[in-house]
Amino acid sequence: MKVLIIGLDMGDGKLIRHWSKQGRLPHFSKLIGSGMWSDLESPTRVLHTSGWPTFATGASPGAHGVYYPYQAKPGRQVASHIEPDQYGVPTLWKTASDQGARCVIYDIPETFPETGLQGTAVYDWGTWAWYGTPASQPANVLLDMKRKFGPYPLGMEAKRLGLRIPETRDLESRLVKSIRYKFQTFQWLLGRDSWDLAAVGLCETHPAGHYLWPADIDSVEKSDPGQFAQIFHVYETLDAELGALAGRLDGQTTLMVLSTDGVRSNRVACHLLAPMLEKLGYTAGLAGNGNPQSGAPRSLLGRARHMMPPGAKRWIADNLPWWLRDRLGSQAAASEIDWTRTKAFTLPTDLEGCIRINLKGREPQGIVEPGKGYQEVCDAIGNDLKALTNPATGKRAVKEVWIRNEVFPGKQQEYLPDIVATWNDDAPFAALVSPRAGQVAGVNPDQRTGTHSPEAFLLSVGPNQPAGISPSARLVDVAPTVLKLLGLKPGKEMEGKPTIFQPTDNTSPSDQPVLSV
Repeated sequence: MKVLIIGLDMGDGKLIRHWSKQGRLPHFSKLIGSGMWSDLESPTRVLHTSGWPTFATGASPGAHGVYYPYQAKPGRQVASHIEPDQYGVPTLWKTASDQGARCVIYDIPETFPETGLQGTAVYDWGTWAWYGTPASQPANVLLDMKRKFGPYPLGMEAKRLGLRIPETRDLESRLVKSIRYKFQTFQWLLGRDSWDLAAVGLCETHPAGHYLWPADIDSVEKSDPGQFAQIFHVYETLDAELGALAGRLDGQTTLMVLSTDGVRSNRVACHLLAPMLEKLGYTAGLAGNGNPQSGAPRSLLGRARHMMPPGAKRWIADNLPWWLRDRLGSQAAASEIDWTRTKAFTLPTDLEGCIRINLKGREPQGIVEPGKGYQEVCDAIGNDLKALTNPATGKRAVKEVWIRNEVFPGKQQEYLPDIVATWNDDAPFAALVSPRAGQVAGVNPDQRTGTHSPEAFLLSVGPNQPAGISPSARLVDVAPTVLKLLGLKPGKEMEGKPTIFQPTDNTSPSDQPVLSV
């Protein structure tokens, strides 16, 4: 038995199901008709980029500790770029390799090289947001691939692109070329040596979701098909390449098509959270007057930032090297905070609101006492968040408030936000109103039309696999399920459970009980 996994980064299950029913994605339609589809419960409902690390490890964010390129870390006052040692548990493929399985791993998002892997692996070659740098195991594989096929065609990456918006026709063309390149190079990797487990990340659906999703549209079912023409072309190409790959598989391979989240219209209020925390008194600015929109910060870096016109700020953001831009931005934000009076502050994000408590003993300049003091601040902030409204609708601005240690316990939880707010996104946010502190307003600098939804799915097709739609399962179960299919043991720190069972020696295929995610 072999397992081949096609990971669709921000691949939208609703789009796939809708166009498959219409016959516009014939290969997906065939796979759905012959396999098992399941919607997956995913931690992306809380932290939108925690899905791939959860798939990779079979553990929750509290155990693996990875959710964003820029994260807090005990012993540091502000967030910094994630480091390779961040993971608290090994990956699925490392666990399989340690038991003798040969692996081919290609561009699974948000993962890093691991020592001792049997097989071939390529990292951050054609991913959308690089967590590390392009690399391969063995080291010559990436060089050989580049010589044979040329560079990855997309020519852009999330952090390097920043807030710039690509021209959509050009992006569509690049994404189509990139999908074809990805399947061609993946097929080359599969043919280099024997393998038991193979997994590839098709990351082209990620920028397609951000930039090709039609502006302010909630549903493909109720929209003019022409509005989705560009993003459909990307999925149409994916469908054709997936069909060709599936047609080459033997009868002993289980094919899994997986996405850890989907797409929805981009209506968030994370750009308003920092000034609201200041107005509520949790973050203390150096201006010292309690008004986040008045006064001048006393730090030199902060004064320079505030004196600069918006156009100049945007030019610098677009033209500085990404690492320098982000480092200066982080330093500038930190320089405007009076840490001696700050109980909580925001962390970098582009979707949900992420809040860190300035905890004594964890943050170098922490002032909040652990235990009761920590819980009191979390409760107070949670109540204030729940009271916020969107003045455009008069409705609650925050859909849910999540306290980290309640939803994601584990040894790596201190790398996560202490509080996460998810938005009620039925309308755009130009302001937030607090009954206790009043209003803050501002324009969201993120002009992408689409953003992440928490809707994950798995489509599984293979030997003795029944067809249909299964009850909802969990993303955390996929990794131990793959190991079960390979006849291997789950990792000791995997939190999920196998949910596909192979036939025993005494069970014929027609009698085999199968429960699929």
